[in-house]
Amino acid sequence: MEKNPDRHDWMVFAFMLILVPLAGEPKFHPFSGDFSAFRVSFGSPVFLLFLLWLQHFPRMMLGCSAGIGVMLFRAGLDAAGGLPLPDALFIHIPNFFYYFAYALFFARPSLSRQTIYTQALAIAGWAVFAEVLASVAELAAMQALAFREHYRLTIPMLLRLLGIAILRCFFILSFFFLFQLYNTEVQLRRKTKEKNRLSLLISGLYEEVFTLRCALQSAETVTRDCYAVYETLRSRAKSPEEEVTAMEVLRIAGECHEIKKNHQRILAGLQGLTSNRHVDDYLPPDRIARLLIHVQQKYARSLGKDIAFRSDVPPDLPPLHVFLLLSMLNNLAANAVEAIGQKGTISLRIEELRAEDRLILHLDNTGSFIPPRRLPQIFRPGYTTKFDSSGKASSGVGLTYVRQQTQSLGGTIAIDSDGKNRVSCTITLPCHKLRQPAISDTERKNT
Repeated sequence: MEKNPDRHDWMVFAFMLILVPLAGEPKFHPFSGDFSAFRVSFGSPVFLLFLLWLQHFPRMMLGCSAGIGVMLFRAGLDAAGGLPLPDALFIHIPNFFYYFAYALFFARPSLSRQTIYTQALAIAGWAVFAEVLASVAELAAMQALAFREHYRLTIPMLLRLLGIAILRCFFILSFFFLFQLYNTEVQLRRKTKEKNRLSLLISGLYEEVFTLRCALQSAETVTRDCYAVYETLRSRAKSPEEEVTAMEVLRIAGECHEIKKNHQRILAGLQGLTSNRHVDDYLPPDRIARLLIHVQQKYARSLGKDIAFRSDVPPDLPPLHVFLLLSMLNNLAANAVEAIGQKGTISLRIEELRAEDRLILHLDNTGSFIPPRRLPQIFRPGYTTKFDSSGKASSGVGLTYVRQQTQSLGGTIAIDSDGKNRVSCTITLPCHKLRQPAISDTERKNT
């Protein structure tokens, strides 16, 4: 089902009516004698460009419109030079037949049913064929309007027309396909950028799920404790005031229960997003590392810090779950960026121990350190040494989340520091927990 032309298409159509006649003015005349009025210009290749561009218009409509536009434009120029308008129009009637015949022959193949990229050679061939036949039609119209009985079109003239058609068509088609290739690359870069943004967004959801789960546990504990206090107060109440206090505690317990139920609904939705794994959820580790470094470089620049990023990731590693890895590495790298004073380095190294089914992540940084006495406390929930510009402390949940995710996957995490200018973190994870699961025949058909 073909799409009807929209406002943009009509604007391009109007632009064609202006540009094609103008492009026909820089010209030369390849023949002499009876066909000396025949011209070769850029009008034909520009018209071909619009034939390919305006896919939602009938080609015969484009041919007739362009032919009438060229005929009126050239007749107007001759009339402005002193030639009577009826004579000028009569002289340029063959120009109309040229564009009409060009669109007629170029409309023969059903090129619009397929993409132009799969038919590049076919388009070029038909364009050359259409231009030669259109030139012959124009020459024939010139002969007919001049009332000449003999149509002296020779083989050398046909060969010259063929050579001119090949040069003009391949020139404009090369320009057209180069422009389309550039446009495709721009769209691909835009899609890649949007995909990276969504990857970071989804990886952040993993941490939010962990935080929300901790909040649910706290809400459950508070609800249970409040109800226990209510039972105690109710059993010991000896006055109306004490009964009122007990009922107030029961109301607070009910409010906490409502908060817990609301959090449960939110958690169910987030878990659905993070557990619905598709093929796009898995990327080679080197691509994950590039995405991580790109994001953290922007973060470091926003903080006004001079941080060099390095990565050592073998390109032959199998695709791994991007959001799980990115959520953990993003936390560790962001902590390193924030801890570094003004200048330092952050290095990421990934290695696979296939015999042991283990993936080892090494994230080291210079420019900061952790005092030895604080190393045992860094994974404690709520522990933080970071404060924002207003003096508000960080949540202290980042490293807790990374350890919880590592342990849930059956891995280990260790952080060490020399106490002077270096911090190193090593995460060991089972590879089979991160790899893409095998797709069954039923799932393959559904996808």
